[in-house]
Amino acid sequence: MNIIISNSSGKPIYEQITAQIKGQIMNGSLKPGEALPSMRLLAKELRISVITTKRAYEELEREGFITSVVGKGSFIREADQEFVREERLRAVEGHLQAAVDAARQCGMDETELVDILKLLFEEA
Repeated sequence: MNIIISNSSGKPIYEQITAQIKGQIMNGSLKPGEALPSMRLLAKELRISVITTKRAYEELEREGFITSVVGKGSFIREADQEFVREERLRAVEGHLQAAVDAARQCGMDETELVDILKLLFEEA
């Protein structure tokens, strides 16, 4: 598993870990049933506190991405297709919000933005 921590990022380290593991699950690099490194091993590899990796794993479990079995470890959960769709929709909404913000900054109105979206949708 490849996780890169940025100390210059404004995001807390546990959020960086969580986001990267989610991304790897969503793009299929991490498969259902696959074991994650132990919290201690991941902490050692990333040179961070075990408490930080524990927080990231707890967040992933709370959000339904992983399941933890006492004495065995943490594993990627079988994806609920509706859950995966919701996560992807959230990502799309985030990208669209960034596009709307950029459009407003350059003085574009709603009609122009909708026209561009329609054009892009037709090209895809």
